[in-house]
Amino acid sequence: MNILLVGGGGREHTIIKKLRQNPEVETIYALPGNGGIAADATCVDIKATDIDGIVAFAKSTKIDYAVVAPDDPLVLGCVDPLEAMGIPCFGPRKNAAIIEGSKVFSKDLMKKYGIPTAAYEVFTDPKKALEYLETSPIPTVIKADGLALGKGVTVAMNRWEAREAVREIMEDKKFGKSGDQIVIEEFLEGPEVTVLAFTDGTTVKPMVSSMDHKRAEDGDNGPNTGGMGTVAPNPFYTEEIAKTCMETIFLPTIRAMKAEGREFRGCLYFGLMLTKNGPKVIEYNCRFGDPETQVVLPLLESDLLTVMQATTNGTLADCEVKFKDAHACCVVLASMGYPVHYEKGYEITIPADVQDHVFVAGAALKDGKLVTSGGRVLGVTAVADTLQEAVKEAYAMADRIEFGNKYCRRDIGQRALSALK
Repeated sequence: MNILLVGGGGREHTIIKKLRQNPEVETIYALPGNGGIAADATCVDIKATDIDGIVAFAKSTKIDYAVVAPDDPLVLGCVDPLEAMGIPCFGPRKNAAIIEGSKVFSKDLMKKYGIPTAAYEVFTDPKKALEYLETSPIPTVIKADGLALGKGVTVAMNRWEAREAVREIMEDKKFGKSGDQIVIEEFLEGPEVTVLAFTDGTTVKPMVSSMDHKRAEDGDNGPNTGGMGTVAPNPFYTEEIAKTCMETIFLPTIRAMKAEGREFRGCLYFGLMLTKNGPKVIEYNCRFGDPETQVVLPLLESDLLTVMQATTNGTLADCEVKFKDAHACCVVLASMGYPVHYEKGYEITIPADVQDHVFVAGAALKDGKLVTSGGRVLGVTAVADTLQEAVKEAYAMADRIEFGNKYCRRDIGQRALSALK
């Protein structure tokens, strides 16, 4: 089988390594891939957002199955033309990917179908948004409507921060057209949980829960990042809460999308807040999370390709999705200064016995050597019987990897360990 995978980060490397476990998989083409992915797939220099280029490549290559992993190509509608050519795909079509592509759409969907989320208001005029902020409750959350590389959300702890967020998004156009509309919503409190779920548009099979660490520095300080590490499962996500989420959030969301004529197939990401009034949706993503994928897929016992094909074929109800009774921890090794300013081009040295546990995000091949090329360079994942062991092993491996400017948080998993006590 020849597989085409769109994307080129740590999430994609994790998916590729898992797909390679299926003996039927012959070649995986990664578009564009990266220097680390090149060890496990054939990288093709076509950007993930170059839909015409991706379609042309797929047409000229005998592709049996396609996996579209990142948000941008999904929202741009990458799946639709591939399916039109007869190539089965993992990932939602354009009209379903809007659940991530527009915050306004997803909030209105939840409101219409009674899915629990934060109270909110939508604005297209910055003046009206600023007027509203003069009397609205503080803290508050300001969100750009469209995609913004995970950086379009501001948790404003005072009115000045809230005003600045509105001006940056709507007047300064920090995120371009993504800021033409904004959502100002209620500030929710409680433990955050991520649940990724396979769905074929009717059946929902959740994966193991996880906990992300978004801030750049220890103790959840510093600027927001794409994620500095993850653990799974999330100790705050109990069986009872999981049952509530299935009944009040997961199935209602899938049914709502189908009712709107936007059947969702692929991986739906539920960002949840466990409030004192029950679980509520903070956000939806139309794909695997990054770096949540780096702890969730290593715990998957079932064959990933088989599960993916079941979401495409509408046969997920008959497909077993089984996870190990174990714990995983991923520590992200970043370039010092990320996410603001950082230098790149440093050679990376990974010991041979650690290689299988490494998922490369921001690295390139230069003269046959792997060098840093991004802010988040790679993730190191350990799986163990206990979370304490998984954390210890992940850091032990991370400390053996070398590159100039290397930086990581030293407290990944500590909040989860405290909760377990």
